[in-house]
Amino acid sequence: MSKEPALRPVRRPALSDEVIHRIRARIASGDWPVGTRIPPEPELMRRLQVARGTVREAVRALTHTGLLEVRRGNGTYVRATSELSGAVARLCGDGDLGHLREVREGLHVQAARLAAVRADGPTLDALHDALEQRAAAWHARDFEAWCEADRAFHCGIADASGNPLLAELHRNLTGPLRTAATGAWATPGFQGADPAGHETLLAALRAGDPAEAGRRALDGGTCHG
Repeated sequence: MSKEPALRPVRRPALSDEVIHRIRARIASGDWPVGTRIPPEPELMRRLQVARGTVREAVRALTHTGLLEVRRGNGTYVRATSELSGAVARLCGDGDLGHLREVREGLHVQAARLAAVRADGPTLDALHDALEQRAAAWHARDFEAWCEADRAFHCGIADASGNPLLAELHRNLTGPLRTAATGAWATPGFQGADPAGHETLLAALRAGDPAEAGRRALDGGTCHG
């Protein structure tokens, strides 16, 4: 009769793991948006009631995953909203649009095909509203509003796909793509942005035609979503 392996003792999670969890939660909730400087070490120590070494271990781990960025002499900043988007930023760099676009376009085409079958009336109405806001922002020469409306449209389609994994992957590409594209698009005269775009895609979604939606998914020019 074989001897049953002994169970290992249950160990209390390291304090640094709890600090990592707390910092990650603040970022995920939007309390600390991308680009925000997080509190300095002494303040984190005071708030979390942990030692300096614990804070440093947690910050080091989150920096390694791409969630945080340590700027020597200037503090620690939020670089991404999740480890996935942080990894994307590290792999593609802040100025490389090519690889980001290829992956984003593949996801968007598949999301459009699925959304044509699964999107309901209120979702389609919300997508229509996003396109109207996009056009209004173009005419107002409001680049930030245009980007936000464009993002809302594309993320709305990803959500409408009914595939939470696809939607999460799509959403985690948005931040790095926006960072890389902003420098190229935010130019005098609002170059690169189109007052219209994606209306043919919305029509295909309303018609419930997945093949046409996939073909029309990239209409309307380059986007940030």
